[in-house]
Amino acid sequence: MVGLKEQFKETADKVNSEIKALLKEHGSKKIGEVTLSQVYQGMRGITGLVTETSLLDAQEGIRFRGYSIPELREKLPKAPQGTEPLPEGLFHLMLMGELPADKDVHELTALWQRRSHVPKHVFDTIEALPVSTHPMTQFVVAIMAMQTESSFAKKYAAGMNKKDYWEATFDDAMDLIARLPRVAAYIYRRKYKDGDDIQPDGLLDWAGNFAHMMGYGEDEGFKELMRLYMTIHADHEGGNVSAHTTHLVGSALSDPYLSFAAGMNGLAGPLHGLANQEVIKWIFEMREQLGVETPSKEQISEYVKKTLSEGKVVPGYGHAVLRKTDPRFTAQMEFGKKHLADDPLVQTVWNIYETVPPILQSLGKIKNPWPNVDAHSGALLVHYGMVEYEFYTVLFGVSRALGVLASLCWDRALGLPLERPKSITTELVKLWLDGKGEIWGD
Repeated sequence: MVGLKEQFKETADKVNSEIKALLKEHGSKKIGEVTLSQVYQGMRGITGLVTETSLLDAQEGIRFRGYSIPELREKLPKAPQGTEPLPEGLFHLMLMGELPADKDVHELTALWQRRSHVPKHVFDTIEALPVSTHPMTQFVVAIMAMQTESSFAKKYAAGMNKKDYWEATFDDAMDLIARLPRVAAYIYRRKYKDGDDIQPDGLLDWAGNFAHMMGYGEDEGFKELMRLYMTIHADHEGGNVSAHTTHLVGSALSDPYLSFAAGMNGLAGPLHGLANQEVIKWIFEMREQLGVETPSKEQISEYVKKTLSEGKVVPGYGHAVLRKTDPRFTAQMEFGKKHLADDPLVQTVWNIYETVPPILQSLGKIKNPWPNVDAHSGALLVHYGMVEYEFYTVLFGVSRALGVLASLCWDRALGLPLERPKSITTELVKLWLDGKGEIWGD
């Protein structure tokens, strides 16, 4: 029987040939022009990366290998009696470019179960940190501690042929994805549940086992939420901080552990993955200051205006690319309406959704007043008892491993080079504006 690794290599070889033919015929064609404001303002809108796994459209939202989130919720294999997609299926789709059959997903679940053993020294390293350490810091430290197991690092040190980079990357990616739920759950139980560790259940799927190890194994609703959460947070094309950082560090031939740890340090930033923590924190503060559990739309409106008047942003609203309601928000809202429509916190999220966009639109400066994925996820987690919002970004990180590590496999399979864009100084910009020099060079 041909395994996933062999299938991936065969697919990657075909794509490699297509890319070589494209570059031979069209390599000198220009994609577009870069403006000075783009150079200074975060390179927004500059096309400069190839990411095979997903594509973000400003109007349609994220598509994984061409499939929208509603399509994935319908078409991807599901757990027995489950209605949400299994993340294993999404990983297979991102890696192979084709929807998996049930047997493909079951084989991947079994593969990750076999690879899920975490060495003792990783837990010892976590235990060396103060319990008060932020969960994301503990998570990154644990990933770095697991780097001792890197197949890529060992084979490169022994003199690996370039044509074999993809295989060592593939093996590291599989090991990392398999082990991350165990590590993340250990951190959760250590920090919030007095260190009462829960051993894995080898009969469960990847996300279901993660829920079990965190202590929610008896709640089928939470398992379903984890399957949905892990699917919709997995990837968001290549330009976001966690994906780009993983790709960038990997381009230096840093192994997947080093690359993924770097990406997770980016995810921990308030303008990226930490935003999901900021959303629920903001709602809790609003309820406390207003003294009510379910604020009215009028109360929410006044509190939003107060937040904006203080020079702050409303967390969970706006996106660098999207110009409509994030389909990932919509998927979570549909989950909420199906499973917990009477929850006061979830109802507050929906009232915020009806209140905030018109206020932001009235300012006239905001291109996207609509909610993103972070605006809803916290309320669903709180409903099931996960009130520890500092941990939410770790959940995001476990999910994001699926996308960025699938992409890293493709980076090495396609032989993508060291990423090294050209930079300039403001002094050179001023000389160029005065007609005294040229700033666009090799």
